[in-house]
Amino acid sequence: MSDVKKPVRSPCVGVCALDENDICIACHRHGIEIGEWGVMTDAQKREVLQKVARREQGDIC
Repeated sequence: MSDVKKPVRSPCVGVCALDENDICIACHRHGIEIGEWGVMTDAQKREVLQKVARREQGDIC
């Protein structure tokens, strides 16, 4: 059994279209979050995924 954690996967589904709030209509990430995803730490990516979950429920943050 390994203690190595898997990297956090991107929620991208290949449809990049930002709405009037600069939120992707497919993955629910903010444009800045999309652009910075490759340089974020796994902890930062997890924070973004928590925001994505709230956005999916209608809470724009």
